[in-house]
Amino acid sequence: MSNGFKNPLIRLLRVLPLALVWLVAGCGGGASTAENPIVTPPPPAGYTGPPPASQDVQAFKLNVWDNLQTSNRCGACHGSGGQVPRFVRNDDINLAYEAANGVVDLGNPGASMMVTKVGGGHNCWLAANSACADQLTVWIRNWAGSTLGGSRGVNLQPPPLHDVGASKSFPASSGAFAVTVYPLLSQYCSRCHSSGAVTPQSPFFAEADIDVAYAAVRAKINLDTPADSRLVVRLRDEFHNCWTDCGTSAAIMQAAIQDFANRVPLTQVDPNLVLSKALTLYEGTVASGGNRYDNAAIAIYEFKTGTGTVAYDTSGVEPALNLTLSGSVTWVGGWGIDIRGGKAQGTTAASRKLHDLILATGEYTIEGWVAPANVVQENAFIIGYSGGTTARNVTIGQTMYNYDFFNRSTTTGANGTPAHSTPAAAEVLQATLQHVVATYDPVNGRRIYVNGVLSTQPDPVAPGLLTDWNDTFALVLGNEVSNDRPWQGVVRMVAIHNRALTQAQIQQNFDAGVGERFYLLFSVSHLVNVPQSYLLFEGSQFDSYSYLFNKPAFISLDTAVTPDQVPVGGVRIGVNGAEARVGQAYIPLDQTVMAAGYNIGAQLGYPLSSIGTVVALDKGPAADQFFLSFEKIGSTTRPRTEPAPTALPPPPDGAPAPAIGLRTFQEISASMSVMTGIPTTNTAVTDTYNRVREQLPTVENIEGFLSSHQVGTAQLAIEYCNELVDDAARRAAYFPGFNFSSPAATAFDTPAERAQITGPLLSRAVGTGMTTQPSATEVSTEVDALIGRLAACGAGCAADRTMVIVKSACSAVVGSASTLLQ
Repeated sequence: MSNGFKNPLIRLLRVLPLALVWLVAGCGGGASTAENPIVTPPPPAGYTGPPPASQDVQAFKLNVWDNLQTSNRCGACHGSGGQVPRFVRNDDINLAYEAANGVVDLGNPGASMMVTKVGGGHNCWLAANSACADQLTVWIRNWAGSTLGGSRGVNLQPPPLHDVGASKSFPASSGAFAVTVYPLLSQYCSRCHSSGAVTPQSPFFAEADIDVAYAAVRAKINLDTPADSRLVVRLRDEFHNCWTDCGTSAAIMQAAIQDFANRVPLTQVDPNLVLSKALTLYEGTVASGGNRYDNAAIAIYEFKTGTGTVAYDTSGVEPALNLTLSGSVTWVGGWGIDIRGGKAQGTTAASRKLHDLILATGEYTIEGWVAPANVVQENAFIIGYSGGTTARNVTIGQTMYNYDFFNRSTTTGANGTPAHSTPAAAEVLQATLQHVVATYDPVNGRRIYVNGVLSTQPDPVAPGLLTDWNDTFALVLGNEVSNDRPWQGVVRMVAIHNRALTQAQIQQNFDAGVGERFYLLFSVSHLVNVPQSYLLFEGSQFDSYSYLFNKPAFISLDTAVTPDQVPVGGVRIGVNGAEARVGQAYIPLDQTVMAAGYNIGAQLGYPLSSIGTVVALDKGPAADQFFLSFEKIGSTTRPRTEPAPTALPPPPDGAPAPAIGLRTFQEISASMSVMTGIPTTNTAVTDTYNRVREQLPTVENIEGFLSSHQVGTAQLAIEYCNELVDDAARRAAYFPGFNFSSPAATAFDTPAERAQITGPLLSRAVGTGMTTQPSATEVSTEVDALIGRLAACGAGCAADRTMVIVKSACSAVVGSASTLLQ
């Protein structure tokens, strides 16, 4: 390589023309291509030119050139004698390296011209352009040397500046949609896009329930420019399911959308508001995967495509282990899939890379961001590499509140049993989004981490080798390959590593979060005397119907500036020209940005709040324009008075108001403390209370009762009773005379013995003299029968379960309606 290329400026001047030529010449244009996977990695002997001139050139060859030089990727056009830039030429790797440097950005691989060209449809070798772009980003990032120790960094970019303007928003009622667009969808699209179709395909915008269809179609309609609506584009440009010639079908659909849009009034911006500049979600800086540790990742699924029947492996490790979606599986907005009895499965041939690469190290990690649909599923498999119900290499499953970890080794059978599970009493599995990581190595065996915390005891099975793994099995999500271990829930991300990640690396990935997230920079430079100043939010599409705003901070992108003494207060989020009607969690915010707390390195600017909020999706992430309004910022103060809450309407038909209500979360815990004698400050009780508090009632109105209230109440009751019965002194005082050392088969034989349990519970937790509720006798009979059923388990249950039965009876009484209602 010439010495001139050691000078960055000279290097830039020599490669820039190549980049410009590529922009206008391009090979293959934007035409769609068939998927052309490489079955095996390119052979090392594929290059016979001069050796690499430096370690950086060698890194380029191993990570980029080797993956792109084949004829079904870039080799057919950008090789020796082909179109410039010739970054996969095979006559001289050093000249290929020079050419590649003009079309990559090693500091921000995702912004590389090479990536944006392929992502825009230029000769993508997969069926989805975004998947090609993701793979290429990984290869360029690997070339860059993983300068953050295998992690992905985040570089904030200033967004374009938009003033907040009048806009159209979807009306709350589906009435206008029902008489304009819906008739076309119902007539021509219901064979696929409805839940009752033979082969249902989401989104269900042709559903028989018009309100459901309306909610599903909003992201497919552009109220401001109907011609750009996805419903029109699919007909006009992609020739999808046209009912006459596609031009005519598209024109009919566009006219219907225009008719709908004409019925929607413009939302005018309140001129009295103090406003930031505006931006859309996609004008933010991508935050997803920021600072993740992926150095040993051999398969990654981020579910970015959002359509179709393939979830792409974007790890960049060949061959790509793509998953085919089958059965009841739908895409989730903001990246993810919702599995409700279906599955996502790879081929046995592509899955073999897991076998080969994991056996090469003898250890591995399976990482997932999952949200179980409920906590009653049993024998349900979430992630597995298996051959059926009797043979597997590894499986992560669910049994109610527990995660189960099966691993096949030289110390287990072919089915990887016994499972290593999270402790049942801890109830770490919850029906909410969780980061679940299972690691295995021949020293520590199996470990499960939930939300960054080690959640299992030491593995009871001695660690072994993985030499018995079977290379004919397949990777599957949400079920067994034989379709008889269904799991229900949402999967937002899965990664498989051929190293056992450390606690620090797992915590790093947990902190990085998941999903399609962006750093939204709302410009306020026009409101404060700080150059390049912004209010930063972490924003994401929370689900198909809402956005999540989180972690607001004040920041300046001018690194020479340290903001100081900048007041910020009364912040509201606006969407499409109007403040959001719900989700305004930052109205109470009242902060002053101080130089002492400002840090652009360890954190992003000056934190303003640690809470998040959810606001409704309107037009969809590509079209919804967000802004902020302020009661106070810098030297500007515009105090506002919130309108009085709307009075509740009178009961319909003169029905009387309910005479009973719900206890709120504080009252429920305090009541259980009195019932059991366990203080609310008990450590185990406090941990459970903090975990389930959001499931408990927050208001006393009985009409606000939800099933989650009862579930949370039951969990808290179990913990109070667990602490009561496990304490020898407390249980002896609470249940005087009962022999806890007796085996379960005889401890509850007589009515008198059972009364030693039911009597104290009824007097402490239910009371007597009930009038409108069941009588004390009826309650006693019910609890007595419960004890009898539990005690009669027979030889299939442990003999020393007497205390477990007492805990169950206690939990049934303490967690009943006598506690929840008042």
